[in-house]
Amino acid sequence: MGKSVQKITENVSLIASTNTWIEGLAIQQLIKTSELNGMHSVAGMPDLHPGRGYPIGAAFFTTNKIYPALVGNDIGCGMSLWQTSAKVSKVNLDKLAKKFEHVEQPLDESWSAMIEQRKSEKCIYNDSYDHALGTIGGGNHFAEFQAIDQVYDPKALETLGLNKKHLQLLVHSGSRGLGQSILVEHITKHNHDGLFTDAENNSNYDLKDYLTKHDEAVRWAELNRELIAKRFLEATRSSGNCTLDINHNLVSAKTIAGHKGWLHRKGATPSDKGYVVIPGSRGDYSYLVRPIIGNDSTAENLNISLYSLAHGAGRKWKRGECHGRLGHKYKREDLYRTALGSRVVCGNKELLYDEAPQAYKKCETVISDMVDAGLIEVVAKLRPVLTFKTNGDCSS
Repeated sequence: MGKSVQKITENVSLIASTNTWIEGLAIQQLIKTSELNGMHSVAGMPDLHPGRGYPIGAAFFTTNKIYPALVGNDIGCGMSLWQTSAKVSKVNLDKLAKKFEHVEQPLDESWSAMIEQRKSEKCIYNDSYDHALGTIGGGNHFAEFQAIDQVYDPKALETLGLNKKHLQLLVHSGSRGLGQSILVEHITKHNHDGLFTDAENNSNYDLKDYLTKHDEAVRWAELNRELIAKRFLEATRSSGNCTLDINHNLVSAKTIAGHKGWLHRKGATPSDKGYVVIPGSRGDYSYLVRPIIGNDSTAENLNISLYSLAHGAGRKWKRGECHGRLGHKYKREDLYRTALGSRVVCGNKELLYDEAPQAYKKCETVISDMVDAGLIEVVAKLRPVLTFKTNGDCSS
């Protein structure tokens, strides 16, 4: 498998070299989760870090149960990459940073027809959270304009239709309050217990009800990213098209090493959906990669990694402690510009510090671990130009 694969227990693997810093609590959570009823195998990614009871940056494969709590509240969270018509050579950061005054407000009536059409096409029936469509949310979510910095596989770039002379737009967001409501409903009724997938041990209605709502939330999240991208394109008076869109919080039926079951991903990017972007922090490079899949030599790798990859650089520090670590070194104004020359739009002081580049691992390390494990090939390196988090104090 390579030097970047560690076997923690019989059914727990970690895709990370011994040089990659992983917090001990995250490993403990990984092992504890592997002991859940029906859990067949667990894989931690190189961006693994502790979550609220369950680790983030991991994949979990069960044989007879689904655990909504492992997917979490942001069902369908993921990344979409858009090729824009805006030229890199024409970027004026001062002017660009001022164009996003209205991108957090609910979409106005001029968007209604498009929203209804897209909801119909995607079979989205829930209207309760339409006011949040097209909004990024808080935490580590963002919209980031990027420039292609280095190309390692020109043919792949051509296949994807990406143009180095033009900006790319990377959108990271999910299902907002809709996903939250689905998880709360489940936990209110079942606590953190999973749902059996056989009719004898489970109310078949509960299972079907969760999966139906889960799948709709995934489609809602995809539409949300589409609308976020389109309003950012509108704000910059540019056009664009979606190159890829991949979810990293979801559960789906999967057969792995001959075993039929359910694959839960919590901050784990699928490696069986084609090209993906692994983002760095706002002051670090992101990487466009091609998963290695489809030949005999990679079969073991895919089974051990549970057909999953890292979904980003991974946190080093907990939220809430970043201001204390960085406040004496950096003034607020210092964090609006990065070492790579990019600009940050973030009106929330705590979020500005919580999401500082220093709070994250180097993305290059995460990428290197997956390359060493034989899971990916790097296509291109993307440099941040402008990262949008939030204009105001409210980022929820």
